[in-house]
Amino acid sequence: MERQVPVRSSDEIDLYLRTIYSLLRSNNEVSIRTLEEVHAGTNSSLHIHARSSSKPDISALTYSLMRLPKEVINAKKVVLGQAASSFDDFGYGNVEKWQHVSAPARRRRCFWDGEETLACFIASRSDIDDVMPVLTALQMEWNKLHFLLQSAPQDLIDNAIPTQVKSFSELSTHLNIEIDELARLHSIWDDDFTDVLYKIKGSPLDYKVRLLSGSLNDYRKATVIWWDNIQNKVPEIVNRPIYFVSSNTHSLTNLLSGYALTKRDIILDYIAHHEPRLMNEWLEIQGQDKATNVENFFYYALRKLTETDQYANYIEEQQSHETSLGIHRVSSDHSFDVEANIIQLNALDPRFFDPRLAPKHEGYEKSWEFLKDSDALILNIDYQLGASAYNLLTKIAENVEKILGIYIMGKAASLNAIRGDVIIPNVVYDEHSKNSYLFSNAFKVTDVASYLNFGTVLDSQKAVTVLGTYLQNATIMDVVYREGYTDIEMEAGPYLSAIYELFRPARHPLNEIVNLYELPIDLGFLHYVSDTPFSKGQNLGAGSLSYFGMDSTYAVSLAILQRIMLLERRRLRE
Repeated sequence: MERQVPVRSSDEIDLYLRTIYSLLRSNNEVSIRTLEEVHAGTNSSLHIHARSSSKPDISALTYSLMRLPKEVINAKKVVLGQAASSFDDFGYGNVEKWQHVSAPARRRRCFWDGEETLACFIASRSDIDDVMPVLTALQMEWNKLHFLLQSAPQDLIDNAIPTQVKSFSELSTHLNIEIDELARLHSIWDDDFTDVLYKIKGSPLDYKVRLLSGSLNDYRKATVIWWDNIQNKVPEIVNRPIYFVSSNTHSLTNLLSGYALTKRDIILDYIAHHEPRLMNEWLEIQGQDKATNVENFFYYALRKLTETDQYANYIEEQQSHETSLGIHRVSSDHSFDVEANIIQLNALDPRFFDPRLAPKHEGYEKSWEFLKDSDALILNIDYQLGASAYNLLTKIAENVEKILGIYIMGKAASLNAIRGDVIIPNVVYDEHSKNSYLFSNAFKVTDVASYLNFGTVLDSQKAVTVLGTYLQNATIMDVVYREGYTDIEMEAGPYLSAIYELFRPARHPLNEIVNLYELPIDLGFLHYVSDTPFSKGQNLGAGSLSYFGMDSTYAVSLAILQRIMLLERRRLRE
């Protein structure tokens, strides 16, 4: 068979990775400043202005800020470890007693000592491939702004708010950035915007990073801690058949519990008085010729509602409602942050189901009677990052009775689609193993398209599982695109390596074309587009996904649930 695989990397990115790991082998703290030149030399597609000393790259800066806790701007040291015991062994004490902090766009357990140290739990080498470039990009762009702010008059900084149009525009000109880029920074720092500007002006960043251990064995131990926590809290998981889903941990739960839909009036009243942007979106939805997928709006708005002090008690009420329906949320303890939801199919109440789940060819109540006889569970874990996908699925498979289906929902950068589209791959090239995996995808265009209001579904696509978001450049993407690979994501390859080992008598191979057709298990991959690298500088740092950005997420989630329900009905009949 002729090999059709893309070039894995470039010399510049290989050098970057070698430099990172050679530095982190040190038992001492290492300086991020050492990485700045080699980072700029990669010509990363997410950091296109890295080499410019006078042009801040706000997309790269905001991308990094969204993936780190806000306390990072006050930190001097970042410590990475696999489990709580690792930090204790290296003299940091019980970091879990520090302040728990989190990033807006990356689930990673981090703790802040209140002075200068940020401790973060990592699940695999892929977390290092993510954290180190993110920290480096943040430091480089912060220090550019530090230099430019030295000559900024005090009154220009003091009056730099979007409502003061003239001064806000003058500051954006002074910083050599667009006014909408400055507005993006303002949306991140909000009320702290002026204080942060003075902090940037006052001192440059000079991060020190330390990796505690970092052996494969340490990652395996952390994975055991993660699984033991789930098994202790939901012990029946080891002797019940499961459908495994890797996605976010709110979409499936929202669709099956319907809690947000019971609060429609309260949500609409709240946004009418406190969320003008959301209210405008609601009016826009109502103004469509045919209002569709309105349920997504309430799922999105509920999160806004429960973030307020007035309605914070709804969080506990929601969890109680979910538990009564056999939906158990399990947060991580003492290791990396990968939340899990375990859903008992026979405890669900179809009266609360999202109406889009109702089969059109049968009566609503009658169609779900089979669930009462089900012994199956859905194990839904949060999105994975690279190699941790392999570790977690391998550990799950070792401990559960039987896996009935494996369904992966992931975010992707696309070279031929736009944000909000959905990609269905049947070929995956994995930069970790250098394997090309060929498989039958359980999903078809029609499974997703009926739930998708704003995007397009592309099937028969070829995906590349990359090592890290910053570890791509135009040269690599050009080669990838020429080979017909248009879907760039971060977990499919490691998952497929683990799946290979579920049904083959040997460890997954390296640098081969691997045939995974005719597996005795249902297998589906669906990716929704969140980045378009060929749009210069336009990544998730260039804006946040609103209600409209959830359209593809819920379309994919509905397709996965419909697939599970179809197979479970069929299994019980047989």
